This record gives sequence, structure tokens and C-alpha cells, in this order.
Amino acid sequence: MIQVDVEPILNEFGDAGRDALIPILQAVQERQGYLSREAMIEVGQHLGLPVSKIYGVATFYNQFRFQPQGKFHIQVCRGTACHVKGSARVLDAVRQALKIEPGQTSRDGLFSLEVVACIGACGLAPVICVNGEFYAGMTTEKVDKLIRSCQRKAAENG
Repeated sequence: MIQVDVEPILNEFGDAGRDALIPILQAVQERQGYLSREAMIEVGQHLGLPVSKIYGVATFYNQFRFQPQGKFHIQVCRGTACHVKGSARVLDAVRQALKIEPGQTSRDGLFSLEVVACIGACGLAPVICVNGEFYAGMTTEKVDKLIRSCQRKAAENG
């Protein structure tokens, strides 16, 4: 788990007020990979806001994560074209194979799962994206092969 010193980020924003909350949270997540509890506490102290307010704002926007991403970040598209072509079954296959839900990271830190509204590759539906690489025409069988491939890569690279 990456812990980033939030102080340099807060210094960049100087005497910013609550209107800088979202840009600060974005900067923290960009450097840390997610918003840790500790980081939200520091941001709250800097801005004079309760942590509950910081958390409330952060959970409103789906761009913010509260757990570190896995080595393989899997995004399953649930847009209209993907939905029509069976992305619900694909998502279920990923969930069952990894034993995690969207927004979670596997215990070993290898996989994280995210559902996205549209990846923008509708002609390739249903689509999964792993670390920015697109996999088209996904089926439950292809999901199993993809996950095993990721596991092999992780084992080879230590």
C-alpha cells in the first residue's frame, strides 16, 4: 500500500479554501493511487473541514477510490452496446473468478474491479479493459483465460 505525504500537495494549494477540495483530492489520488483515510484526515485539517464532509464529497464522485488498485485493474463496460451483448454475464464471471465486487481489490493485491458506464469501444462489445488494454467480444470463457493469463504474468514477474 502506497502512503504519500500529503503535505507537499497541500502546500501547492497554499491558503486554499473549501472550493479547492476536489482538486486537492484529485492531486492526492493521482500521487497515492487512491484516497487513504489518513490523507482525508490531513486534507480536512488543512481546509478546516470535518472528515465526514471530505468523505461525503469524495463518495459523491465516482472518480475517487478508497482502496489501492490491484496490479491488474479490470474495468468492465456496462454501456448499452455491451449490455445488449452480455456484459452482465461477463461481469458476473469476473466477480466469481476473483471473489471481489466492483470497487474492491483482491486480498493479494493482484486484481481490482471497476464497472464503467461506457469505455467508448461499442463496436467491440462486450469489452473489458485491463490496465488500459482492451479485450473485445468477451465471454465467460474468455474471462477465465484472461485472468489466468494475468496470474501467469504476475508469477513470472514476481
